[in-house]
Amino acid sequence: MLSRLFAPKVKVSAHCDLPCGVYDPAQARIEAESVKAVQEKMADNDDPHFQARATVIKEQRAELAKHHVSVLWSDYFKPPHFEKYPELHQLVNDTLKALSAAKGSTDPATGQKALDYIAQIDKIFWETKKA
Repeated sequence: MLSRLFAPKVKVSAHCDLPCGVYDPAQARIEAESVKAVQEKMADNDDPHFQARATVIKEQRAELAKHHVSVLWSDYFKPPHFEKYPELHQLVNDTLKALSAAKGSTDPATGQKALDYIAQIDKIFWETKKA
């Protein structure tokens, strides 16, 4: 009797952990845009206190961007996505490496490179949402 009382009434399934509306590469893009913006501001300000604070902010934002990309890779993208887009594993790896490079650099070109990779992930992501 208890097993019937506590048995699920409705079965649901989804290809991701939660309904897909919670995932969006925009989160990674916003953080990566912050990294690049900080890099640009660092080039225009020689104050050592500003440089120290900017470095901390840049590194935090790069880590957040890496986190968002990693969550997409581990929680959103599933085997059918990797089959359809075989370049996705390498793209995510390249993106994470680019974000690490931007984290350790003051050159806005490194921030832009990370943004370019995120744009490629974004394109694939939205193609998967159409299916």
